[in-house]
Amino acid sequence: MKTLKKQRRIQVIAVAAVALVLATVLIGTAMQDGINFFRSPVQVMEEPPADNEVFRLGGLVEEGSLVRGQGTSVTFSVTDGGASVPVSFTGVLPDLFEENQGMIGTGSYKDGVFVATEILAKHDETYMPKEVMDALKEQGVYVEPES
Repeated sequence: MKTLKKQRRIQVIAVAAVALVLATVLIGTAMQDGINFFRSPVQVMEEPPADNEVFRLGGLVEEGSLVRGQGTSVTFSVTDGGASVPVSFTGVLPDLFEENQGMIGTGSYKDGVFVATEILAKHDETYMPKEVMDALKEQGVYVEPES
């Protein structure tokens, strides 16, 4: 009788372990497409990502680099003070998007140009995304405004 209980307990533990491993693999696979890593322009220039890798690029829109093309296409450069990355975007830009303002774009790096699929801009005079602020501070470009 004791060996039957022991066998049953071992079977339950083995099934639970297999289920846990399977769940971990499924969650990891599902999250792989949803994770977008943040990179600053310096990081992109030092170690260019693969063509098919989707990531977020953030910094300040470089002054004098904003060029509007035909329709909704636009090109500009994003800088963190240490490097600049050319950006190409087709779509509607946020209302608050302008030169010398913080932005984050989601997209991929192809042939030396960041091709953005989404552009986010700051929403008021004092807000800047944390990742962008940290990257700018690291380059010595950003100083927090005094309250």
